[in-house]
Amino acid sequence: MERRKLGDLEVGAVGLGCATMTPFYGEPNRDSAIATIRRARELGVDFLDSSDAYGAGRNEELIAEAVAGHRDAYVIASKFGNIGLQGGPKLADGRPEYVKECCDKSLARLKTEVIDLYYIHRVDADVPIEDTIGAMAELVGAGKVKHLGICEVGAQTVRRAHAVHPIAAIQIEYSLWSRDVEAEILPLCRELGIGFVPYSPLGRGFLTGTVTSLDTLREGDARRRMPRFQAENLQRNLELVEELKAHAASLNCTPAQLCIAWLLSRGDFIVPIAGTSHVHYLEQNAAAAGIKLGADTEDALDHVFAPGAAGGPRYPEAYLARIGI
Repeated sequence: MERRKLGDLEVGAVGLGCATMTPFYGEPNRDSAIATIRRARELGVDFLDSSDAYGAGRNEELIAEAVAGHRDAYVIASKFGNIGLQGGPKLADGRPEYVKECCDKSLARLKTEVIDLYYIHRVDADVPIEDTIGAMAELVGAGKVKHLGICEVGAQTVRRAHAVHPIAAIQIEYSLWSRDVEAEILPLCRELGIGFVPYSPLGRGFLTGTVTSLDTLREGDARRRMPRFQAENLQRNLELVEELKAHAASLNCTPAQLCIAWLLSRGDFIVPIAGTSHVHYLEQNAAAAGIKLGADTEDALDHVFAPGAAGGPRYPEAYLARIGI
């Protein structure tokens, strides 16, 4: 597996998103999820992504069980502050005292002495980012955290945060059908030497070609509430996926592998975290690191999936307004 840098943090070129290993889109199989994490180490997929908001902490506990005895073989990232995802009245909490409280709880659940990469999961509009990052920097000084990150953030906030303490990674949704970060965030990462971690690199599973209607999604699946999965946008997006399938077939790879290979081609500071709790899909995703795209393929994908090509925004408009980017 190729190695890449997120700031000064070195990881495998393809990471493993763990959010769906606890209930998110459906009810995952715990044993399968643990087997997937353990197989990841053998494949060189050493970068695991979690959050205290995933499964109300159970996601971190599952990771602790899976990596037991091999903690040093993994680079563990976790997050705090997304209280909206946990049912809180606010979107985020970035108060310094809350930062430290969350870190201690995550360390206990992960059964580790240090978190390799610690993100603010959503920026708190009521707390200056300098105060939040300052508290996170104190965690670095205390040896509880090695590197800092920030999620779903605008360029100016990144600059302010980076001025307080070096930011190793920015995490924002990025894929063939979500390309907003190309305007400001990716150039800023290049300028400041910050790594970029695309979440939902497979379009929440849609770009794999396995979602053909809302009927394929279980009751309670969060995607049922997302605009791109709604009837008025679904047909347009299915047409895009058919084009993706055709290009993947011409390269003898899966649509998911093509999505990952495309992201990897966008810059050597980019490390996508494809989520799965199945060993078979993990192996396919890891193999995407070995796919090199020709200029003709990149141009064709850029044309089909030009910014704004997807039907509907990536989140409901009200939520996008709340995160402010």
